Amino acid sequence: MSRFDRYILSQLLALFGFFALVLVAVYWVNRAVGLFDQLIGDGQSALVFLEFTILTLPNAIRLVLPVAGFAAAVYVTNRLMQESELVVMQATGFSAFRLARPVLYFGLIVMLMQAVLTNLLVPASQRVLGERSAEISRNVTARFLNAGQFMHPAAGVTLYIREISPTGELLDLFLSDERSPAERTIHSARKAFLVRGATAPKLVMVDGSTQTLTRNGGRMAVTRFSDFTLDLAGLVAFDGGGQVALNAIPTRELLAATPGAQAATGARLSEMLEEGHSRLAAPLLAVAAPLIGFAALMLGSFSRFGLWRQMTLAVALLIAEQLVWTWAGSVAIASAAAWPALYLAPLAGIATAAALLWQAQRPRRRKVPA
Repeated sequence: MSRFDRYILSQLLALFGFFALVLVAVYWVNRAVGLFDQLIGDGQSALVFLEFTILTLPNAIRLVLPVAGFAAAVYVTNRLMQESELVVMQATGFSAFRLARPVLYFGLIVMLMQAVLTNLLVPASQRVLGERSAEISRNVTARFLNAGQFMHPAAGVTLYIREISPTGELLDLFLSDERSPAERTIHSARKAFLVRGATAPKLVMVDGSTQTLTRNGGRMAVTRFSDFTLDLAGLVAFDGGGQVALNAIPTRELLAATPGAQAATGARLSEMLEEGHSRLAAPLLAVAAPLIGFAALMLGSFSRFGLWRQMTLAVALLIAEQLVWTWAGSVAIASAAAWPALYLAPLAGIATAAALLWQAQRPRRRKVPA
């Protein structure tokens, strides 16, 4: 790599780190506000909140990398044009394609980071996040057990606990179940415990009674017990016990789209192929975005007013590329045979950058005054 390439590449990487940090921070703050309300409101600790925010960082970084690469390329190119450094290099015989070589190196570096995030770190973090979310959703104590309050964990169900001891004992429990149209059931116990079950926690009540009132005949049956176990699966809806999230499946399984993987995720063949090929095509956007930004600004020349028209063109081209990417995703989801459309946006972006570079190095004709 020549000294010029190293110089441009160092400028791009420095600005890329700055823009990526800012964009990730903005995304993280927006995401953290929602997580804070959800987790802290459900009784979770600050450590759980910190764990969840860390697990969302790989996906946040994946989303902002192409935009950060584009912003770095536009900023560095504009500064070098204003300081006439690129103009001097062009005067020494460097073509627009030669000047774009360090930008291509930069795009390949960002593409490598994007590929690692998209295919390794993000699926792994999403798997852990899904497991922790399912575990927390099954934690009834954190969700709705509050001492001294009448709670309604489900329609027709009322729960009251006088006190929760530091060891987790539920003292003086009252549980009313009025969901059945035929009868009403009331459980009461001196103390109770929550134990983990296969699909939902179980409530073990000690030294209590169960009263069942038949609505039609008005007959009441009272059963006293020393200990009684009640499965809460029928009382409370618990999340996380069903299908695996599509973004948590490894890429190779998505591309294979086996019947077992489809059954585990509940996704169609087209959805699995769209997710798998999106992970392969998305890193190519990290190459196309900085090349578009650099090539669009190369159309301009030195001006004291800046290259605002070229910057506007670069932003418009990036938006158009994103629209093509979104359209290709919807097409790929609609038909399993349409997954090659996902590669259209990055390839079109690279081709557009090449066309702009070719246009930039063509001789400019000056208007002859009459």
